[in-house]
Amino acid sequence: MSDSEAEQFRQFLAGSGDRMFRVALALTGAHHAAEDLLQDALARTFARWRHVRGDPEAYVRRAMYHSQVTVWRRRRRLRELPASSVPDRPDPRDQNAASESRLQLRQALMRLGPRQRAVLVARFFEDLSDVETGQLLGCSASTVRSQTHRALARLREIAPELNGPNTFRESVK
Repeated sequence: MSDSEAEQFRQFLAGSGDRMFRVALALTGAHHAAEDLLQDALARTFARWRHVRGDPEAYVRRAMYHSQVTVWRRRRRLRELPASSVPDRPDPRDQNAASESRLQLRQALMRLGPRQRAVLVARFFEDLSDVETGQLLGCSASTVRSQTHRALARLREIAPELNGPNTFRESVK
C-alpha cells in the first residue's frame, strides 16, 4: 500500500470512525465487543483498500453486519442467552430517564434474533431505507419490511415499558 493510500485511509477513519463505532455498539450491545467488531472490519477494509470503490463506509458497515451475524449464529448454537431482567436498583449516577430508556432498549434488543436486530439497527439507528437495508443484509425490501414489523411487535411484547411514539429512534440517538 502506498503512502497516499494509507493517508486516504487515515482521513476516512478520522471522518467516519465515531459514526461507525456507534453502529458497532448498537449491533453488539457492549463497548468492548463494539471495539473488536469495528477493529476487525477496519482491518479487513485496510487490507482491501485499493479495491474499495464508492463509499468505503458502506464497505466497513457491511463487514460489521456480516461479522456480527456470524457471532450471533455461533452464540445461538451455544444457546447462551443474556440476562432476562435488569437489576432492581438503578445506577445512582443515572438521573436521566432517557438513559434508563436506552438501557431498557439495549436489553430488549439483545433478546431479539440476529436478523431482526440487524434490521432494526439498520432501519432506525442508521436510518436506511428498506431497499438499502435489504442490500446491506442481502435480502429483499419486502423481507426487510416483514422483519421490521415482526421485530417491532416482539419489542412491544418483551418491553412494553418502551411503547410510545418514536421510542426506538429517540433511544438510540
